[in-house]
Amino acid sequence: QVQLVESGGGLVQAGDSLRLSCAASGSTLRDYDMAWFRQAPGKEREFVAAIRRTSTTHYADSVKGRFTISRDRAKITVSLQMDTVVPEDTAVYYCAAGRPILSAIRDSQMYYYWGQGTQVTVSS
Repeated sequence: QVQLVESGGGLVQAGDSLRLSCAASGSTLRDYDMAWFRQAPGKEREFVAAIRRTSTTHYADSVKGRFTISRDRAKITVSLQMDTVVPEDTAVYYCAAGRPILSAIRDSQMYYYWGQGTQVTVSS
């Protein structure tokens, strides 16, 4: 069993940077691919970024070049560095762990464990 806890959300202005963290308890994240999803009010949950056990990364087109996902060497935490944020980045951000096949890495149903979410609000 893996428990995930996100932190680092808050209110920022457009163009600012923010760093989200996801800490695991109950197990390390060594055996899981990790991802960040987000959900804005009135919208479906959407894929943001993923980092595989091999450390290869994948990004949604909307955040590519602005966001960076990483994991620490001990595979206990996963981070999402958010640079040059825009109001459209406003959402609740969720950390997730799973073992999706490559073609399904953007599919939220492929992830077993989820955090409770952290709110990110970007003002214009």
